[in-house]
Amino acid sequence: MAGTDGTLRRWALAAVLGGIAGRLIAVVLVLAVGSVGVWAMTRATAAKPSLAAEDIPALQVSAADVQPGSVIPADLTAAGPTAAPAQPAAPVAKTRQPSSLTGWASLVSAATGIPEPAAWAYGNAELALRATQPSCHLTWVTLAGIGRVESDHGQYGGAVLLPNGEESRPVIGIPLDGSAGVRSVPDTDHGALDGDPVYDHAVGPMQFLPSTWYGYASDALGNGHPDPENIDDAALAAGRYLCAAGRDLGTPTGWWSAVLSYNDSVQYAQKVFGVADGYARAAAQALSA
Repeated sequence: MAGTDGTLRRWALAAVLGGIAGRLIAVVLVLAVGSVGVWAMTRATAAKPSLAAEDIPALQVSAADVQPGSVIPADLTAAGPTAAPAQPAAPVAKTRQPSSLTGWASLVSAATGIPEPAAWAYGNAELALRATQPSCHLTWVTLAGIGRVESDHGQYGGAVLLPNGEESRPVIGIPLDGSAGVRSVPDTDHGALDGDPVYDHAVGPMQFLPSTWYGYASDALGNGHPDPENIDDAALAAGRYLCAAGRDLGTPTGWWSAVLSYNDSVQYAQKVFGVADGYARAAAQALSA
């Protein structure tokens, strides 16, 4: 009887200890799952790395000594005035170098230092706009000027343009949080493009605000995926933005109005002018050699 009682007591004690252990395991599991959930939520909402204000490429560019509205950059068209727009590539085989732009982009790149994928993108955007909005008179040099001032042609923060026009890493501008010298732009896309659910950042080689990108998103190569981090898509979208409202960039009034719409700063427009004019003159000399 005593042995039976002892066995029963041991069984009861084991059951109690087992219950406690089970509860402890359950608590550990709940905490673990909660931690994973918090980690996943943090990952989903965390902003992508962005650069500080002192890294902005525009700070490396001097403003041209030119009166706004007085003149446009030297006129130089892409691949000759009769060149046909590049045909969209197949969605899978993404060929970026149509014969009408291959040699041209290579020469322009060598003469100006613009990465060849960027030169191709600016030229392709000009040809596309020349076909669809000929009265705009947009030339590649304006897009190149903006690309240099905005992101150093997609090389902002150590990024590199890949041969297919993609960035080696996302180009994310500073948070527009209202800090000194920065305007405040609250988030407009739940962080979908810039990773920040609180404030907007300009994104991609042409530094589009998310809200502006969604208004002008362009699929330059016909692959069905407009991407602000792709220089081909971004350059075409920038061209469409500059040509909006019937602007004629072949006139001083139209050119300055377009560039100031991109960034409402006279000094910014003077920087774009200086870079664009320099590119046009350097490329013209190389192309005529």
